[in-house]
Amino acid sequence: MAMLVGSSLAMKILLKQLGKESDVIMTECPRTYNFLPEANSIKKETEVEEYDLAISVDASDLKRVVGGKRYFETAKKKIVIDHHGSNAMFGDYNYVNPVSPACCEIILEMANYFNVDINIELGTCIIAGIITDTGGFQYSGVNAETFEFAAELLRRGVNIAEVYKKVLKTRTKSSFELARIATERMEFLENGKVTFTYINCEDEKKVSAEEGDHEGIVEAGRDIEGVEVSIFIREKEGTNGYKISLRSNEYVNVADVALMLGGGGHIRAAGCFALGNVVEVKEKIMTEIRKVL
Repeated sequence: MAMLVGSSLAMKILLKQLGKESDVIMTECPRTYNFLPEANSIKKETEVEEYDLAISVDASDLKRVVGGKRYFETAKKKIVIDHHGSNAMFGDYNYVNPVSPACCEIILEMANYFNVDINIELGTCIIAGIITDTGGFQYSGVNAETFEFAAELLRRGVNIAEVYKKVLKTRTKSSFELARIATERMEFLENGKVTFTYINCEDEKKVSAEEGDHEGIVEAGRDIEGVEVSIFIREKEGTNGYKISLRSNEYVNVADVALMLGGGGHIRAAGCFALGNVVEVKEKIMTEIRKVL
């Protein structure tokens, strides 16, 4: 979620410097990201029926345009800016670079191209997106250019250490409680190569969970020695189904696994949605995982 917030706010600030007014529309924005510049301007909905231009960032297809799908569909012109190899090219203009490990790297390149001043506000949002999209610079897609971008932002006065701490290391009490529940439920499958755990709506109500409190749970399973794939599913209220988060370490392409269930993502981090109860959803995803282990 943070990479979406970072990318969206960075684009808003970039457009503002180009003399354009814009709305950032997202139905969910975890409280832990409220420190980002312009975060207080995020809207869950607007009264605008038809925008002149809609820009989607860090979304591989229309289903993943969080909260803004109807605004995107009705806009006069549509632009897609993304780095997912599975992007559906659903805009009138599509700027997709699957080699880039973070969507915010693309936005930084755009800012440089348009000679936009990369001030502290813009730089903070960009580095927030880079840090979260790369898992804190640890995913395999990270390259020398990623660190060159970070160095550029550091030279411009962006406090990277502070942003890193806030987006990756700071958590709410309810987030901690959810993680504890998920850890206690964690199963080791396929001779320890796979971890599986889940959270349901009752759990979230029990700990008074807020938006984004589930983030980080799937990474906990991935980081265990000997684990290749981590599976975390979270019940989506009113859908009779679960959102599935997948992470892998070395050889399993979880984007391909997610694609089989109508989702997508990156080689080492992907997601999808499946109907059913915990047992049913678990079997659906494990059927695909077993094919690639």
